Amino acid sequence: MSAPLRYGLIGTGMMGLEHQRNLNAITGVEVVAAADPEPTSLAAAVTTAEGRALATFSDYRELLAADLCDAYVISSPNFTHRAVLDDVMASGKAIMVEKPMCTTVKDARHILEQARSYPNVFWVGLEYRYMPPVQHIINVAAAGELGEIAMVAIREHRHPFLVKVGDWNRFSENTGGTLTEKCCHFFDLMRLIAQSNPVRVMASGDQRFNHLDERYDGRTPDILDNAFVIVDFENGVRASLDLSMFAEGSVNNEELSIVGRTGKAEAFIPSGQVRVGQRKKWNRGVAEETITDERVLVEGFHHGASFLEHLDFAEAIRNQTPALVTAEDGYWSVVMGAAAHLSIDEGRVVAIRELL
Repeated sequence: MSAPLRYGLIGTGMMGLEHQRNLNAITGVEVVAAADPEPTSLAAAVTTAEGRALATFSDYRELLAADLCDAYVISSPNFTHRAVLDDVMASGKAIMVEKPMCTTVKDARHILEQARSYPNVFWVGLEYRYMPPVQHIINVAAAGELGEIAMVAIREHRHPFLVKVGDWNRFSENTGGTLTEKCCHFFDLMRLIAQSNPVRVMASGDQRFNHLDERYDGRTPDILDNAFVIVDFENGVRASLDLSMFAEGSVNNEELSIVGRTGKAEAFIPSGQVRVGQRKKWNRGVAEETITDERVLVEGFHHGASFLEHLDFAEAIRNQTPALVTAEDGYWSVVMGAAAHLSIDEGRVVAIRELL
């Protein structure tokens, strides 16, 4: 039996611990080290290790210098990603970096250029692809069961942003903006389903209710809490996003619809329900089922998606096969988010070429 893959965590806040819990449950991997400048976050990683040996560092560069790991999982605040990635990529070890890959198009382009010649697996944590109901209808569409794809519609109605250490996520300069920080997942799904790159974006949104009564060093948070976004793709597919971050009174937080020439597929999270119907049968032909994946041992915050993502990441490392979620995917999800923000800021349709 081959030796376990050794992982190091860079950032042990909410998402870092999510990764740790998933890795604890996967055979053939072990989390051997963690780095975070916040003592309480590092202590949480020690607790989550549940007695397993864990080397801890207050500076991720010390973790890198110790050379204990085969792979690094980066879950540090968004605005640190470019600098952290530059340092970690010098190690040549396998990398999973949380979304968004970077907070700006310029930084995302820089990382993309470096990743193209990277000698190991470089994986971007766009795990919504792995939610079992979402993955199911993506596969239905890819198999041609809906005919030529024409429309993709995504709705996320959810709670406001959670509290983070140092409240870094209250300002767009740190996050890349809501439509990059949060919605890069959905832009990635649009592009994956369309199998095409975007050409133009039109968006409307603002900060209507959330965080307006908060103050940090005298500053009021500036993060959007609602938006509509329309994306046109090179191949004619159109996609839309409906985002509300003050919609706790929802049965399902995410709804995804794919419509083709001959059929329609829908997925609902967290209910796990999917519907697939054929146009010629009208509503009499709609099949409904609840989709789960028996491989999932840890549901976590993303309904098993992070667990499934890590199964594929570990397999890619062992076999030295290409990442299934690439730096290019990460780059385009940032570009689309940035274009949506620009559209809102300037009240106009934005051509993607303006940002490239």
